[in-house]
Amino acid sequence: MATARTHSGYDTYMNATLRMLAIPGGTFRMGSDHGRADEAPAHDVTLPAFLAAEGPVTNAEYAAFVRATGATPPPFVDEEQFAGPDLPVVGISWFDATAYCEWLSGQFGQPFRLPTEAEREFSARGGLAGTDWPWPGENASFVSWINSLSGPHVPSPGCANGFGLRCMAENVHEWCLDWYAPTYYAGSPVRNPQNLVESKRRASRGGSWRHRAKTTRISARSSLGPGFHYSDFGFRLYADGPERH
Repeated sequence: MATARTHSGYDTYMNATLRMLAIPGGTFRMGSDHGRADEAPAHDVTLPAFLAAEGPVTNAEYAAFVRATGATPPPFVDEEQFAGPDLPVVGISWFDATAYCEWLSGQFGQPFRLPTEAEREFSARGGLAGTDWPWPGENASFVSWINSLSGPHVPSPGCANGFGLRCMAENVHEWCLDWYAPTYYAGSPVRNPQNLVESKRRASRGGSWRHRAKTTRISARSSLGPGFHYSDFGFRLYADGPERH
């Protein structure tokens, strides 16, 4: 499988602040028959190529949106453990995240969005198959480090997976486009699935500094009501691949 790279066709927003990486399309095994009930059944999914941000949206990036639009600042931004400009922004509801994507799309003339659950799982795998983690093996030292966290951290190259995406297994939960349904996999489409059936919760992916190892596995699913503001919820930018424009 090809390695993700920066795509020159998107150089309008390929810069130090917005580093989007091209994720190759392909077929992968989504879910798990050995995890929690909502991860089953494991099933094949095919996705077109798409773009994903190297790291979660930061406080500094979200602050530009607040200044430009008059949006309400994140609720935890004045607390020291959440306040650093390069830390992932937290306390963001699903509605806040989608509003940011819409605003940024207008600024750059290119459509940004949240990922589908399938895109988030595929990109977290980093080109690996048959693993629970973004890296080969379970990596007990990594899980031990997660258990020591007391807040979000600045993404570093050391936590990048095979696609170059940082913090895909920890740091903050990341909102997805899908509505959450625990039994969705039983009848989900093979090609580019997205759950559009409204429920009480939106899907999210990735572990967090608070839930630690519980949801760090790649196939692990989480969810939350879209209006909630939790200190371990943030988001990451995604976009369609160039062939879909």
